[in-house]
Amino acid sequence: MTKFARRAGTFVRAGALAVAGALAVAGCAESGSGGSSGGGEGVAFGATMEEYKAAFADVDPIVLHTQSPSTKGSTGGAFIDAYTSAVEEWSDGKITFDIAYSDAIAKSTEIDNAIVDGRLDIGQVLAVYEPKEFPATSALLDASVLSDQSVVTGVLQSNAWPADVALSTPEIVEEFEDKGLKLMMPAYNAGMNALFCAQPRTALPDFAGRSVSVGSTAGNQEVAALGATPTSVAYTEAYEALQRGVIDCSMLSPAAAQIGGIVEVAPQTVIDPEAGLAVPSGNMAMNLDVWESLPLVAQQLLWDRLDAFVTGSIQGKIWPVTVESVASIQQYGGKIVPFADDARTALQAANDKIVDAIAENPAVGDGQAFVGTVRDTADKWSGIVTELGYTNETDYNGFATWYSPDKIDIQPYVERFYEEILLPHRPS
Repeated sequence: MTKFARRAGTFVRAGALAVAGALAVAGCAESGSGGSSGGGEGVAFGATMEEYKAAFADVDPIVLHTQSPSTKGSTGGAFIDAYTSAVEEWSDGKITFDIAYSDAIAKSTEIDNAIVDGRLDIGQVLAVYEPKEFPATSALLDASVLSDQSVVTGVLQSNAWPADVALSTPEIVEEFEDKGLKLMMPAYNAGMNALFCAQPRTALPDFAGRSVSVGSTAGNQEVAALGATPTSVAYTEAYEALQRGVIDCSMLSPAAAQIGGIVEVAPQTVIDPEAGLAVPSGNMAMNLDVWESLPLVAQQLLWDRLDAFVTGSIQGKIWPVTVESVASIQQYGGKIVPFADDARTALQAANDKIVDAIAENPAVGDGQAFVGTVRDTADKWSGIVTELGYTNETDYNGFATWYSPDKIDIQPYVERFYEEILLPHRPS
């Protein structure tokens, strides 16, 4: 049996990965005919579940350790559950996941380290918290201000174009590999960022001199452009800070606001489809040694079933959480509104400066070319979403009563996502 177990006691710095033997491959391979560590036969793209199960017939069982940001069975972890369940089913149970819930193994700023040192085999790296460690990825996160912010087309567009750019940008892929990480699903998001405020605020005078908690460099610049003061407040302390008036607003996603109870004390919400706040994104990564030790068919299945990750992220998490958030916002006397014209104009100008500044960032290589790719790819995916027939039938306020899973057929989008973004990088 090949078991990718937690490598307790094996802690190494990312830079030490270049030293041979610094990090042992997870687990140990017990005797078995032909073995199952690396190589082997694969399957063609488009293989059925039955074909995959047949290909796994002689593969030894593999256990991968991961974690979910939420509790078992909750909406917040739906994308993890969807992905792991699909992989387990399609492998006929030969790949299983040991899932720790509520980030029990590593908190958000430690997940990359946990994957490298063996506490996790695969997990969701949040580069937004470590811009110096992931400078190229952080540049892409800053460019997320270009994303469509609307409730349907925005979710689809903003989950596609950054992933497209990431996997086609060597500097982004390499900064993960240099740390001993295999980049799997890049730049997915949990929904748009919003401003959650204790009092209604939409125009520049409303924000003047106010304090807003922010979690990204781009967010700092956006808040400053509104005339407010950006500040850093731990997510776990945001509720009390808003309740006591220490901060006036908090910039975070509806999912985070819902989980943290922020809506109860700050129900006045701003999301503007035409003036995007930096979108909070994650990157699913795997221990590179573990990845390279897997048989080819296992690598292919883990890659192919990223379609379930995308489906679970959008249809299982973002939209249901949006419904819950809108209902809570309305329950506590708030509503979702766009910026007033003066604030929108100021924010759009700040966003243009944020993107233009990326051209001077050496982390992305040819910065001008990178910015051109970012803008072109964002436009491309806006066109694809429209081409596939997706529209915004309602705004955020009406979404809670309008939405049901049968209202939106996400499958054409997921198939296009895979073909355009993931298929060119499929293991072979």
